Amino acid sequence: MFHDSPIYDRLVAEHGDVPAVVRREAERVNRELEAVMRPMHAPGRERPPAPGNGWQRTALLPGPRPN
Repeated sequence: MFHDSPIYDRLVAEHGDVPAVVRREAERVNRELEAVMRPMHAPGRERPPAPGNGWQRTALLPGPRPN
């Protein structure tokens, strides 16, 4: 990436090749997400909805609260 760059070489020596580590981690996360999301799009293999999905009323209405 940075050829003949003493500053970059020194940073890599001190801290490791952070961009390469981040790139590998992003690729790993992307593969995991693809594996998780794939079954949801396959016809006939859709997962049932998880409990609690959908509209739920969780907020309290304004005004005095009953004790």
